Amino acid sequence: MASLFGFEFKRKKDEDKSNNESFAPLVQDDGAMVVAAGGAYGTYVDLEGSARTEAELVTKYREMSLHAELDSAIDDIVNEAIIIDTNVDVIGLNLDKTDLSDNIKNVIIQEFKSILQLFEMHTHSYDIFRRWYVDGRLYYHVVIDDAKPENGIKEFRYVDPRKIRKVREVKRKPIPNSNIVVTQKQSEYFIYNEKGFAQNIAQATTATGTSGVKISADAILHVTSGITDKNNQLVLGALHKAIKPLNQLRTLEDATLIYRISRAPERRIFYIDVGNLPKMKAEQYLRDIMARFKNRVVYDSASGEVRDDRKFMTMLEDFWLPRREGGKGTEIQTLPPGQNLGQLEDVKYFQRNLYKALNIPINRIEPEQTYNLGRATEITRDEVKFSKMITRLQTRFSQLFLQALEKQLILKKIITPEDWNQLSDNIRFDFAKDNHYSELKDLEVLNDRLNALNLVDAYVGKYYSSEWVRKNVLRQTDEDIEEINTQIESETEQGIIVSPEDAAAQQQALENSAKPAKK
Repeated sequence: MASLFGFEFKRKKDEDKSNNESFAPLVQDDGAMVVAAGGAYGTYVDLEGSARTEAELVTKYREMSLHAELDSAIDDIVNEAIIIDTNVDVIGLNLDKTDLSDNIKNVIIQEFKSILQLFEMHTHSYDIFRRWYVDGRLYYHVVIDDAKPENGIKEFRYVDPRKIRKVREVKRKPIPNSNIVVTQKQSEYFIYNEKGFAQNIAQATTATGTSGVKISADAILHVTSGITDKNNQLVLGALHKAIKPLNQLRTLEDATLIYRISRAPERRIFYIDVGNLPKMKAEQYLRDIMARFKNRVVYDSASGEVRDDRKFMTMLEDFWLPRREGGKGTEIQTLPPGQNLGQLEDVKYFQRNLYKALNIPINRIEPEQTYNLGRATEITRDEVKFSKMITRLQTRFSQLFLQALEKQLILKKIITPEDWNQLSDNIRFDFAKDNHYSELKDLEVLNDRLNALNLVDAYVGKYYSSEWVRKNVLRQTDEDIEEINTQIESETEQGIIVSPEDAAAQQQALENSAKPAKK
């Protein structure tokens, strides 16, 4: 087997969940091609077919994003997910849930800031998130100094998803006396092909092929949308649901425009007197008259141009009808235009369907509507759903930084791969926010809780305990209560907060000083 390009971490196999034997195979949404271990990476025909389909999907998504309505919808989503502010980092690292020491936390935070600098997140965060959202997957090659890997990551280099493919070799072992097969992972790696996987990659999938390069899984950052097809084999993008509504909208827009152009003008009906001419000569005479007076205007749906073209028959043609001798002479009549040319409800219907497919509130399709900064209780349900969808996208996208942070900390020997397995679940990423709705919601929730506290305060000690009020009215957890108590004690010692006993003593002293002295 050919050697792997890139670096690889040594991990304990017993800590890898995919190596545990089970009749139910581990389901993963990374879109990796599962092949049999050994040989020529399994069956290259299947690898070629699925890879070609995935490459075509990425190209299709990128073509869709160029459409004006879809581009506006994508822009709304990316602007909500990525907030660029000169005073706030685009994304921050939260280690409050970890049990690390303050020194280790500071080291990890500094390493995370260096990762953001390598990604140039402050200037390219919008483009990176948009690229991941449109393509449905994101690949970065982690470049290090092979001579000094302890110096950490030197560069993150973007890789076109149409040129790289993840492969997972598995070993299948049948269970005795049954038809069930146990699947166990053997190895994972990536295959990179400079020409892309849309071409025939039979050579890239042979053990001695030179057109494909095997890359270690640790040397690649790989984040997908988490959406797969019904067979859980092909990764789909978030734009996949919009393919049908967008095609319908395109077709209807072109058909509507052609109909408007063809029905807008008043067309003419020419009755040409051909006298007693024979049929052949009458038809020739009619064609001569048509060529002398008619004007052919056609619409090009590819470019949106309207031009004069005499080569094609169009719906803007005037009607030319011969009339024999004995009837009326040459006559020109007018055919009235369409009467409902200003109605676009059908186009707006498919625009709304397009926004619904992307879970974007319908009211955002109307540019003339102003942004309402009212109470949070007045926010529509669609805006609430949209806000939750943005949070899910941010959580999925943050896997990119989680993988990068893992490689940086292990390369610099700050932690071990075994320590990372316990640490990673407690790491959180905080995206910058400027959504006024979130602030309104938090303020109103706090205001409602304080109002409820005022109502129940008279019954504390009689029907309710102080701890019950803090947990059920103020919704404070045990950690919050302990932390707040510590802060109150500290600020009381510093004199920032006056205790109730001291406040009562100060009030009594003021009252005593206000009393007139006895003679």
